[in-house]
Amino acid sequence: MKRKEIMNAKRIVIKIGSSSLTHKETGDINYAKLEQLARVLADLRSQGKELILVSSGAQAVGRQALQLNQIPREMAKKQALAAIGQAKLMTNYQRLFAEYNIVVAQVLMTKYTVLKGEARDNACNTFSELLAMGVIPIVNENDTVATHEIEFGDNDHLSAFVVALIDADALIILSDIDGFYTDDPNTNPTASLISHIEQITDSHLAMGKETSSSTVGTGGMHAKIDAAKIVTEYGACMVLANGHDVRIIQDITTGSEIGTYFAPQPTAQFRIEDYL
Repeated sequence: MKRKEIMNAKRIVIKIGSSSLTHKETGDINYAKLEQLARVLADLRSQGKELILVSSGAQAVGRQALQLNQIPREMAKKQALAAIGQAKLMTNYQRLFAEYNIVVAQVLMTKYTVLKGEARDNACNTFSELLAMGVIPIVNENDTVATHEIEFGDNDHLSAFVVALIDADALIILSDIDGFYTDDPNTNPTASLISHIEQITDSHLAMGKETSSSTVGTGGMHAKIDAAKIVTEYGACMVLANGHDVRIIQDITTGSEIGTYFAPQPTAQFRIEDYL
């Protein structure tokens, strides 16, 4: 069954996790992956797609810049690394996309952006203008200033809120897993991939685990199923797939049966604030 909603999607949010942008052995940024990602998104832009990239990796780049082998536990150190890494990460994106004559823009968000009406309106207007200009917004959580009360905590939730904020048609989440399984395939060899979910039920939510096999990521399967619930109830579709090869994005947008597809199930009177 072809996935017509993703095939017809014009405005697409693509979230790529830290595990898909870093070397598994070292946790350092994988520059070959960044180059491939820029090429794939540039090709989609040439097809007339409007793209928003939600990119992790700032802390990993910060650790790499300072040659730190250990991931710090202290919040202040994590935020400092994010501040260092975010600037370097954007510099890399600007350089790579410039090869295809594409301008990118940095957008940093917290929950405050979504909760407060004026901030939300300003963000919507900014996104709209950037997309009208042919710019690819690159979004991340504003880790440097985020506190427990206003942080999203992971980019899975953030990407879902971006979908609702900018009226996107689809969300693609690239992670270190092939899709949504009946159980954690890292610990249960009998777990099977669910290729199509028409409607998210309580049993699907119960399958979501607060785990992540990556040492650099923050969002486990629980965050991803939450993101799918937000996106589908808003009225968009979502695909969860493995980001080992970022060229998979091209296959996903042509409707290939890859990963797990979550069909739109719009909820009447959807309010983004109810999901925060």
